[in-house]
Amino acid sequence: MLICHCNIITEKEIEQTIVGLLDQDPWQLIVPAKVYHAMHKRGRCCGCFPNVVETIIRVTENYHARSQASGVDIVSHLDRVRGLRVQYGSRTHERRTTDHRAA
Repeated sequence: MLICHCNIITEKEIEQTIVGLLDQDPWQLIVPAKVYHAMHKRGRCCGCFPNVVETIIRVTENYHARSQASGVDIVSHLDRVRGLRVQYGSRTHERRTTDHRAA
C-alpha cells in the first residue's frame, strides 16, 4: 500500500525502516521525520504523517511483543503515545474547529 504519494513510499518500506531503527536501539523515540531521514527522503506535504505515526505505533508494538521486554513497559509507553495523539493530533486536524465546517 502506498503511504506517501509525494515520495512514492510504500507501507512495507516504512515498516522495514522502523524495524531497522528498533534493531539499533529498541527504546528510542521514533517519529516520522526520523523514519524519512533514515530513508534519505523528506516529507513534502506531510499529509502522510498521521498514517506513518499509526505504522510506527503498530510496528513498535509488534516488535516489543516479539522481544523479551516486560509487558508493563510496552503498554505504558504506547498508552502515553496514544494519549498525546488524542490530546494534540485530532483537535487541530485540518487547522480549523468543527464549527467552521461548511457541511
